[in-house]
Amino acid sequence: MIRNDLRNIAIIAHVDHGKTTLVDAMLKQSGVFRANERVEERVMDSNALERERGITILAKNTAVMHNGTKINILDTPGHADFGGEVERVLTMVDGVLLLVDAYEGPMPQTKYVLRKALERNLKPIVVINKIDRPDQRVDEVIDEVLDLFIELDANDEQLEFPVVLTSARNGIAKLSMDEESDNLEPLFRVILENIPAPDVDVDAPLQMLVNTLDYDDYVGRIVVGRVVRGTIHNGENITLMDKAGQRKAKIGRLYTYQGLKRVEVDEVAAGDIVALIGLADANIGDTIADAENPEQLEGISIDEPTLSMTFSVNTSPFAGREGEFVTSRHLRDRLFKEVKTNVAMRLEETESPDSYIVKGRGELHISILIETMRREGYELQVGKPKVIMHRDENGQLLEPMEALTIDVPQDFMGAVMEGLGLRKAELQNMTEMAGYLRMEFLIPARGLIGFRNQFLTDTKGNGVMNHVFAGYAPYKGDIPGRTRGSLVAFEAGETTSYGISNAQERGTMFIVPGEQVYEGQIIGENSREDDMDVNPCKKKHVSNMRASGSDDAIRLIPPKTFSLEQALEHINDDELVEVTPKSIRMRKKILDRVERGRMRARNKQ
Repeated sequence: MIRNDLRNIAIIAHVDHGKTTLVDAMLKQSGVFRANERVEERVMDSNALERERGITILAKNTAVMHNGTKINILDTPGHADFGGEVERVLTMVDGVLLLVDAYEGPMPQTKYVLRKALERNLKPIVVINKIDRPDQRVDEVIDEVLDLFIELDANDEQLEFPVVLTSARNGIAKLSMDEESDNLEPLFRVILENIPAPDVDVDAPLQMLVNTLDYDDYVGRIVVGRVVRGTIHNGENITLMDKAGQRKAKIGRLYTYQGLKRVEVDEVAAGDIVALIGLADANIGDTIADAENPEQLEGISIDEPTLSMTFSVNTSPFAGREGEFVTSRHLRDRLFKEVKTNVAMRLEETESPDSYIVKGRGELHISILIETMRREGYELQVGKPKVIMHRDENGQLLEPMEALTIDVPQDFMGAVMEGLGLRKAELQNMTEMAGYLRMEFLIPARGLIGFRNQFLTDTKGNGVMNHVFAGYAPYKGDIPGRTRGSLVAFEAGETTSYGISNAQERGTMFIVPGEQVYEGQIIGENSREDDMDVNPCKKKHVSNMRASGSDDAIRLIPPKTFSLEQALEHINDDELVEVTPKSIRMRKKILDRVERGRMRARNKQ
């Protein structure tokens, strides 16, 4: 049976090409909001971190009605680090809207998400967004998209993709630049004509795949997925199947999506996307099957993580001052809870009960978890990010590679090429675009750790970089790390202007007067490559003798401040980042300076 009253689509694109803004416009024009209702911008980015950073982190569902047809829309993240969310969502839909910026054209993540969609044989519609940009180059971008489809071995049917031109911010869509339009009607029309309606059997035994897990403080775990076959009913007895086996369970309540709301229903037929409660132990990739004739569906396969970090309990002298959850039990419970819903993340326990190895898709993927935890009141410390190596069947060491795309003004090309050369990057392609150079590199994932700061310095903030996982390659050899040592506080206390003014002659400071520090805390960057112990708490001894040199006014240079990601990139192997709800501090693993000296001497031998 073909359900013509239903369409399921995902919106996929590179970061910042306008996915969430387009969903906003579609919701507004389909009458989801009241005429007098105040609507937030980027209404789908509901999480505080998403609104702050202007990016989508979690894939989300919504639904709009258009001429009697329900269109389920799934908004996906654009960052490579959240690719697991995109892969999972594509199992629920029959077609995709591939959004491409009318100036930037296809970017690394565009290629990545399109490859995943074509592998699943989904019907693509290409949407060229931001056509109101003065520097738009629509015709060239359409040619670039076609080249991308050919490069990804799309079949003849997929190459016949329809193209819609939109300006999501203005809420207009058209099929050619000459047309006049003041709404998104052409886009809705193309979706209904080209995205296949679900071809399902609503009377067969039930089958449904668990795609997403949500959590609500009142009802507990919410399971979201698409009903593949049959019909699911409120209060129905079902069989829950996973790799380990099967067990009986009972559905609580059923909800479908209407606009941004979940609406309770009595039954949902195959083809539609449903949220249900009552299954407390369901996990992503499980099958919800008929109680009498259970048949298992194929699970969800997700690419492996490429980066790992060690999370441990905060052991600094300031532990427990700012956070609510500080023990190893709190940390363990929170990390295990995260892994249940975050499919691309893995967790390993270590020999120490206080440390855990968290593996993810990239620095942003793991730092979003750290940022979320600190906002929830957790205190923890994390080590330097490390890439995950593999050995092939011949015993050769392989490391993860990244496809890096860089847009820079031509003046800065030399500095960027030099920096990337040291990091073992190989130039693949170079094109010129309106005063900017677009360079494409293949670089070991290790080489990107700490590169963003250097890149922004080299290009004076004018450069744009994007990268996406590009498989494994033989180990490329050593990559130089940070070339400067740290300035380390050698006693606990409150910093003084006098102490800092003496220390700032040695390098760049990270602290201000009146701040509490502890022994072993990193308070600055040395201008040489060795670490140096300094005392920022030193007080000026007061005497009634005056001297022309020592009584000059103290002039302090403003300190360098670090965001969480910058701190993670900055630290060396013998350093940690201490994260609490109010502070981000860097510290040495061994706080005692005598013990550190012994350790250095041992390593030299």
